[in-house]
Amino acid sequence: MKNLTEKFNTPYNTAPFSKIKNEDYLPAIKHEIEETKKEIDAIVDNPEDPNYQNVIEALEYSGEQLDRITSVFFNLNSAETSEEIQKIAQEVSPLLSEFANDIRLNEGLFKKVKAVYEQRYGLELSPEQSTLLEKKYKSFARNGANLNEQDKSRLREIDMELSKLSLKFGENVLAETNKYELHITEESNLKGLPEGAVEAAKALAKSKEKEGWVFTLDYPSYIPFMKYAENRALRKELFMAFGSKGFHGDKLDNRENVLKIVALRHERAKLLGYQTHAHFILEERMAETPEKVSSFLEELLEKAKPAAQKEFDRLQEFARETDGIEKLQKWDSAYYTEKLKQKLFNLDDEKLKPYFKLENVIDGVFTVAKKLFGLSFKEISNIDKYQEEVKTYEVLNEENELVAVFYADFHPRPGKRNGAWMTSYKPQFVKNGQNERPHVSIVCNFTKPTETKPSLLTFTEVTTLFHEFGHALHGMLANTTYPSLSGTNVYWDFVELPSQVLENWCYEKEALELFAKHYESGELIPMEFVEKIKASSTFMEGIQTLRQLSFGLLDMSWHGAPLPENKDVKAIEKKAFEITELYPAVEETCMSTAFSHIFQGGYSAGYYSYKWAEVLDADAFEFFKEEGIFNREVAQSFKENVLSKGGVEAPMTLYKRFRGKEPQPEALLRRAGLIAN
Repeated sequence: MKNLTEKFNTPYNTAPFSKIKNEDYLPAIKHEIEETKKEIDAIVDNPEDPNYQNVIEALEYSGEQLDRITSVFFNLNSAETSEEIQKIAQEVSPLLSEFANDIRLNEGLFKKVKAVYEQRYGLELSPEQSTLLEKKYKSFARNGANLNEQDKSRLREIDMELSKLSLKFGENVLAETNKYELHITEESNLKGLPEGAVEAAKALAKSKEKEGWVFTLDYPSYIPFMKYAENRALRKELFMAFGSKGFHGDKLDNRENVLKIVALRHERAKLLGYQTHAHFILEERMAETPEKVSSFLEELLEKAKPAAQKEFDRLQEFARETDGIEKLQKWDSAYYTEKLKQKLFNLDDEKLKPYFKLENVIDGVFTVAKKLFGLSFKEISNIDKYQEEVKTYEVLNEENELVAVFYADFHPRPGKRNGAWMTSYKPQFVKNGQNERPHVSIVCNFTKPTETKPSLLTFTEVTTLFHEFGHALHGMLANTTYPSLSGTNVYWDFVELPSQVLENWCYEKEALELFAKHYESGELIPMEFVEKIKASSTFMEGIQTLRQLSFGLLDMSWHGAPLPENKDVKAIEKKAFEITELYPAVEETCMSTAFSHIFQGGYSAGYYSYKWAEVLDADAFEFFKEEGIFNREVAQSFKENVLSKGGVEAPMTLYKRFRGKEPQPEALLRRAGLIAN
């Protein structure tokens, strides 16, 4: 426990993973909760008049070690979990939820915060100090400080229950993903699959001491199968397994969890005086209200739906002509989309993958960061890792000063949840004149190297790496005073701007030439491929946009409307999808029961923000294109006004300072090919 409850005595003050045992977490977290309570008591009991420093700043810097320990623990619960860690999480989460409420519902503390808040206009605060004061006050007011004792007690019960339910939801999804496998013993059933996917499936079968080939619901296994496997029945089988996670009526079924989470969030919002959970959430977002989100989604839907319908009709016609498929089903979508794309552009992932060796793409994204922001990445081996596959880097600026410590974790493992994300082990902040630099991590699930080939990425995986690295830059280049306003601590519909804007470089000749080299010959990616990547970037964009909008609409139907009387999860989902549905509905599948973004992650009433941020990123990248994609002045302005500023001011204020004007949705519609240039 000592390793966790003292400042880490390690290089760069990094987490000492190898010295931490699972049994250390619970006592260490309990200990640090008590220590933080003492810090809170000291603020409340301070006999001096409440002021900005002895209340707001003291509160902001309290619990530093508790935050470090919990970030290590919960990051591992996502990237390197086990039954033991999951069990600890079930014990720890309610404790932390209870503790958070102890703070938010502490009358003496709120009284002091309120006293400072009421003096705010006479305090001559900087914009960052004003934001922090506003944020601290709202964190009390929005979380029950003004409630009566009975309602406060109920709020505590709700928060504790929600913390357990979201964990359970995620554990069920992971267990469903891990338990399924498609075991193929007939080679003929592999027809159409790329060599790399077959080799990876063979290696997986071997590791499980099985003959033949094993495919799973992990993305690097699932996606190539759905795109390329000619066996339609097996595509259907895999699709059904993927689409029905948490929907089998067994102990891993998530329907009850979904209904409970939604009901509790709704009750919580009502208790706090809000119409719905979405009204509560969106008060602290750029979008502000559910009505604005709905009109935003509807405006995009109006533009995207006719284009999507045309694309779908064309795909149906193509499947009919090619294979006599009279009615396209969802398990045909990726397969015929890929086939049509190859026919139109003569370009597929298998042609591109040899040019996207993982190590080269990593070098590429580092080079882009160097050209834009003057950053250098030096691989280091003197810090602890939580898993041997993780790569660790020292990030330096042009003056050779430490900017950040960077962890990168690229391949699937049984203890790792699906998808890709950026996270942090230590935030950036300034305390006692010392600018503490952040420890940032990206976690992905990319195709593993095989016996004969290195890790070769699909183009989608390349854009995913750039996306997560954009988030990482937001964390690494943070330069604020307070940890809760630093890095990615921004409004949720602004947080995707840095990640999504960086994806644009993947489509540019000037950037691709930096890293897209054949892994065997070293030959630069042919220009015809670059032109085809660009030309195909808007292929099926209408359907893709419709798909994203459908997820946003589903999220809002759960969180932005009165609680449904109907308790049939599938029926509620079906109604939400009606307006965006192109393919025949599949009764045996359900998205909500595995929609981790909104039921486990932080995207409840916020899934629309991907599209919202796309408006920002398309508009921002137009600026880069006008001045040159590696223009240092534009990059410097983006760094100064967006990346380094975190949440110190309103997002639109920061964006306008960078761009000189508000973003225009037309930039996104132009890029997507949904309106003419």
